[in-house]
Amino acid sequence: MGKFLNALFIFCVCCGIVLLSGARAIATPFDLPDLPYSYNALEPHIDAETMQIHHDKHHAAYVNNLNKALEKYPAQQNKTLTELLSNLDQVPEDIRSAVRNNAGGHYNHSLFWTAMSPKGGGQPTGKLAEAINKSFGSFEKFQQAFEAGGASRFGSGWVWLVKVKSGDKPGVLTVTTTPNQDAPLSEGTPILGNDVWEHAYYLKYRNRRPEYLKAWWNVVNWPEISRRFAAAD
Repeated sequence: MGKFLNALFIFCVCCGIVLLSGARAIATPFDLPDLPYSYNALEPHIDAETMQIHHDKHHAAYVNNLNKALEKYPAQQNKTLTELLSNLDQVPEDIRSAVRNNAGGHYNHSLFWTAMSPKGGGQPTGKLAEAINKSFGSFEKFQQAFEAGGASRFGSGWVWLVKVKSGDKPGVLTVTTTPNQDAPLSEGTPILGNDVWEHAYYLKYRNRRPEYLKAWWNVVNWPEISRRFAAAD
């Protein structure tokens, strides 16, 4: 009888662990995406240590803090990142700042990792190249505007290439910057963004942000950016 009770106790404990694990999964609707390449894949332009800390610590913290903020609001957990960020006035006031910062951090970084590739660099082709030439005059002038935006962003933030909302100027691209972890969703669809927080480049480039911005072109994943440009319509 004693062996039976012991076995029953162990079974119940195991079931409890499974149930608790399941409940935890339901309460955390957002997950940290895997990097689509190894930590050292973007060297020498972005070093492995920076990539590991940036992804495993900084991005992970945004995901964890977002899930924590949403714990007591199940209705908010069913929304996508875009829905949360585009309708912050509908987010409960006591978590609004946390959602803005952490949903923004999760959204921005999720775009950032896939905007880069070990086989990146060069220039875009096709309709994206045509839109860049139409909007900026040439690819080189776009690069200059993008680098200038990133270098002049005071403090921490992002520099973006945004496809302007169709109802305004269809097909037009613009360069803009945002502070902290804000995303430029009110301006249109962000199709390319570079992180100019110091944690994105300081281990290798120290205070030389312009050097980081220039080196970054060597890893830009133009096929993915072209896909985003086409999907924006």
